[in-house]
Amino acid sequence: MAKFISYLQTKSFRNNLIAAIATVAILLFIAFFSLRYYTKHGQGLNVPAVKGMAFNQAVSKLEALGLRYEVDSVYIMDLPPGTVIDQDPEANTFVKDNRTIYLTINTAQAPNVKFPDVQFKSFIEAQAIIASFGLKVGDTVYKADVSRDVVLEVSFGGSSIKPGDVIPKGSKIDLLLGDGRGNEDVEIPALLGFTKDEAAFSLRGSNLKLGTITYEGNITDTANAVITAQSPALSDTLSKVKIGTPVNITLSNKQ
Repeated sequence: MAKFISYLQTKSFRNNLIAAIATVAILLFIAFFSLRYYTKHGQGLNVPAVKGMAFNQAVSKLEALGLRYEVDSVYIMDLPPGTVIDQDPEANTFVKDNRTIYLTINTAQAPNVKFPDVQFKSFIEAQAIIASFGLKVGDTVYKADVSRDVVLEVSFGGSSIKPGDVIPKGSKIDLLLGDGRGNEDVEIPALLGFTKDEAAFSLRGSNLKLGTITYEGNITDTANAVITAQSPALSDTLSKVKIGTPVNITLSNKQ
């Protein structure tokens, strides 16, 4: 132990210690400045704002700054396809050269959804259900029915659809609703002498509908043929029928 303490007091030990400290200091110095050079400390750029741009414009802007990009997509209705709806990192974030910017764009292809069951639900309830499936309410048409503002029929693109049918997200759904007037009575119009088109117009105005058409004799001109009989017909004992009642007519060329 005495010899070790004596060695610590020698000039040789002091020189070796100083050399070791100097070596460590030089290595740390080299490592520090090498790392600064490798990481380009203090060098970089601010991420440009590309959110809301068309995809091609966003890519051109990023590539001009030496930035890379990766793309993901989602579908959002009412936004133009190909629009950048999100970016990561956000605009004005300081990043290194060659950094990857992650873009989310709105795809042009709408995903499919299964149509929900909205028949016989109230219009307000059906509207909420349809919206929750990423669909829209299109045209709403009313017909005579005892139910008021209740969905009676559902159609898409002019064709009837049922629960479980697969349609594109964002589609418009047309609804046929009851007007709550199914129990009301209306006057029976007198249709004798009317053409078929004139009768159909008169019936629509009375909230009735055209029923079966029977032809009497040899009809040479259906457009000008006139009604010679109707059922139900206006009489002393019958003057009103329920809304939506079909009225059958007989057409003839006889004037």
